[in-house]
Amino acid sequence: MEKKSPVAWIVIIAVVALLAFLVIIVRFTQHSAPPGFGGSGSPGRGPPGFRPVGGPGAPTPVAIAVASAGDIEVRIPALGTVTPLATVTVRTQISGILQKVAFTEGQLVHQGDLLAQIDPRPYEAAVRQMEGNLRRDQALLTDAKLDLNRYENLVKEDSIAVQQLDTQRALVDQYEGTIESDRGQLETAKVNLVYTRIVAPVTGRVGLRQVDQGNYVTPADANGIVVLNQLEPISVIFSVPEDNVPPLVQRIRSGGALEVDAFDRGNSVKLAQGKLLTLDNQIDPTTGTVKLRALFDNADGALFPNQFVNVQLLQEALAQQVIIPTAAVRRGAPNGVVTTFVYVIKADDTVQVRPVTLRIVEGERAAVASGLAAGERVVTEGGDRLRDGAKVTLPQASLRHRP
Repeated sequence: MEKKSPVAWIVIIAVVALLAFLVIIVRFTQHSAPPGFGGSGSPGRGPPGFRPVGGPGAPTPVAIAVASAGDIEVRIPALGTVTPLATVTVRTQISGILQKVAFTEGQLVHQGDLLAQIDPRPYEAAVRQMEGNLRRDQALLTDAKLDLNRYENLVKEDSIAVQQLDTQRALVDQYEGTIESDRGQLETAKVNLVYTRIVAPVTGRVGLRQVDQGNYVTPADANGIVVLNQLEPISVIFSVPEDNVPPLVQRIRSGGALEVDAFDRGNSVKLAQGKLLTLDNQIDPTTGTVKLRALFDNADGALFPNQFVNVQLLQEALAQQVIIPTAAVRRGAPNGVVTTFVYVIKADDTVQVRPVTLRIVEGERAAVASGLAAGERVVTEGGDRLRDGAKVTLPQASLRHRP
């Protein structure tokens, strides 16, 4: 008999050890498996109180909702920026010393309120000078007209040359033109005097003062004196996809007022309610959106210029619709044809595949146009394990889903 080498003996010992290990694993698995799941126990049986779940023919637990009749609103969400209807940089229209600042930073002012005063004395003097020039030239015109009447009589008597009469007529016309010029200069001087009082052009809130009292100001000052924003009313500019433009244009042309709600940055607190004012005249080709402007009274000052807000535009309100949760709506081919359907629970707690036509889906709710009636029960959870005619169980907790 041929003597085996040490390497061969090592291989034989390793194989035997591996076989022994596999036998131990198999026996351990058979003894530890629960009855009904293989092992030494009887198939389909278990310890006292054990009830197999999901066996052949067992009802499937589901969650349901009851279709109801109600109203549903179609809203378009968007992001918007609060934009004043008027933002005015208040500047002086004349040059002079800023004699008085009549507003407090952040103050609410009304149209016509005094904001600042320019030193009026140089402009008062200019008015008096223009009034004097006008009176002087009016006197010269009166004297020229008297001479013209004399020359006309003398010409009739052939006492003076006709050329002298023509010269006098030209002088009268000259003085009349001078008076018109004087009147224009006087009006300009009076307007400049009015401009020494800088008043609020609109009602709104003033910002931070841009120049202090005592400075020399001119119309060329870029920053002006103060910036004034109109806050009541105020607008919000936002954009919506171009697919929404045709129905919006149709509603606006029909005279319908579209409601717009503004929410805070977290989209949890409603800040104000307003209405759609207008649409822009073109679609932005880079984004495929169109800008809209909504108007808000803002009597409580909840909207602030350049504030970021979430917008909800009410496009349409549908009344007396059959409403179900969106979770109940399924899409597939249960009968071989791709369709939108729901599982309707019949009186014997079996389900029926019911094709439905949806009118609109808004958030977690859907309005059904046809295929379902109010009061019918539909499956909202567990439908992935169902088929037409399957038996279901209705735990009490499943009634929590309401459309």
